Amino acid sequence: MPVHDWADLTWEEIRDLDRPRTVAVLPAGAVEAHGPHLPLGTDVIIARAMARAGAAKLAAKGVGATLLPALAYTAAPFGAGFPGTLSVSPATVTALVVDLARVLSRQRFAAMAVANAHLDPAHLGALADAAASGRREGLLPIVCPDVSRKPWALPLTEEFRSGACHAGRYEGSVVLAERPERVRESIRHALPANPASLAAAIRGGKQTFEEAGGPAAYFGWPADATAEEGRATIDALGGILADAVLEAIGPGRAT
Repeated sequence: MPVHDWADLTWEEIRDLDRPRTVAVLPAGAVEAHGPHLPLGTDVIIARAMARAGAAKLAAKGVGATLLPALAYTAAPFGAGFPGTLSVSPATVTALVVDLARVLSRQRFAAMAVANAHLDPAHLGALADAAASGRREGLLPIVCPDVSRKPWALPLTEEFRSGACHAGRYEGSVVLAERPERVRESIRHALPANPASLAAAIRGGKQTFEEAGGPAAYFGWPADATAEEGRATIDALGGILADAVLEAIGPGRAT
């Protein structure tokens, strides 16, 4: 089955899709500080790459997919102290995602899959609340694998699993693979490693990048990023998304 960009289609082309066997994929990221070397839209770049890779894997399994325009405004309180970060309330995010699910349910799509690349706890909580609300209302499944948790984290890189992974090797590699012209290479190569675990800081109750030991809004090993690793990561993220969707909608929707 082909993969379609929703915004490129006409209303008649949406009408003519096999919608009960088609998943609407929502890339979700944030406009947020990612060190001095990566763009504010890094999460959105990663989410779009994950969405495309996941949609291609679903199509190979006989499940149609259409890529929704990305959700770029979300809760990002960890980065809110840095100029350029645009953080909105979690309740706003939950309401928007549920509203989208209502529309897609009325249009008889099989599921809404969230290709999420933003791991701020406030954002993850907003998505979890949206999925729970959708279930209570009997809407189409809102599928959002949390890549910060098992089993979804297991195929990802060592840096990612360490928790020291914001604007480091993991994210920098994906941006190098997708949008290399947006990486400030001279700055990236000069950055020292920051092995402080953002994940451990979150578990310890820290609430900002600064409190977590990231005064320049990065964690990990940014100088070690490579496009080759980025391409492998995109493939792994696509597999995670496709597996989560197939688990949610069941084998009867695929051929």
